[in-house]
Amino acid sequence: MTQTPTAVRTRIDAEPLTCTLGAQLHGVQLADAVHDDALFAEIRQLLLRHKVLFLRDQNLSRADHVAFASRLGPLEDHPVLGSDPDHPGLVRIYKDLDSKPEHYENALHCDATWRERPPMGAVLRCVETPEVGGDTIWVDMAEAYRRLPEHIRTQIAGLRARHSIEASFGAVMPPEERHRLKERYPDPEHPVVRTHPETGEKILFVNAFTTHFVNHHTPENVRFGQDHAPGANLLMNYLISQAAVPEYQVRWRWTPDSVAIWDNRSTQHYAVQDYWPAVRKMERAGIAGDRPE
Repeated sequence: MTQTPTAVRTRIDAEPLTCTLGAQLHGVQLADAVHDDALFAEIRQLLLRHKVLFLRDQNLSRADHVAFASRLGPLEDHPVLGSDPDHPGLVRIYKDLDSKPEHYENALHCDATWRERPPMGAVLRCVETPEVGGDTIWVDMAEAYRRLPEHIRTQIAGLRARHSIEASFGAVMPPEERHRLKERYPDPEHPVVRTHPETGEKILFVNAFTTHFVNHHTPENVRFGQDHAPGANLLMNYLISQAAVPEYQVRWRWTPDSVAIWDNRSTQHYAVQDYWPAVRKMERAGIAGDRPE
């Protein structure tokens, strides 16, 4: 009796979307990677290489979404946005007619750097999106660091900076509530240039949550008061502005059941809010990370 040969899965087709950042994966369902170790390992390696991965037409239930993201690491809730009651760690980011058009997303940011251990990454699924608009932009902050002028890289090599949830999510809260939020999440101190724990890349690690340097006021950096303030602020603004350089970016147009997976350690992102009052509904699983070094 002749047996039918078992089908052998071919390698994932990863289509690069820019010269340094982002790839769209074809011929793969993330739900399959929940139980397929080889498939999951290949996706993880592609994530390290491309920093953000995109997939369309994903038949992904909420349970599958959480299960796949959990393979990347433990999931974490958001202290302001909360999470789905039936799927801890799955945050609903719903912008509909009942929502206030807040502006937390449409700033270039790295998720939750106001944590001592910011997220390793996230898996974001599109539930509903406008016919036009509502794109998301990601930025390669390793490339941003590589292309800084040499004297700037030297200047910032040992600098550290504060990141704040109070000054971002807390800004619209009454003072007492804002102060309680800061008590729960005191402003952590992170290196301005972090090293990726898996690839070894150097990454420019300042974003919209970053408020100020903590060790800039030294004899090497400050001759006069002008060098400290506004000098330090001008340097910080220059560094934060690097994320706005188009050569470091990739832009993704969402469709229902499309998914993005990104490495939060080496990228920033920006959710374009150009669609109001149209509806945009997303669900995100955030993966706990390590302490930046």
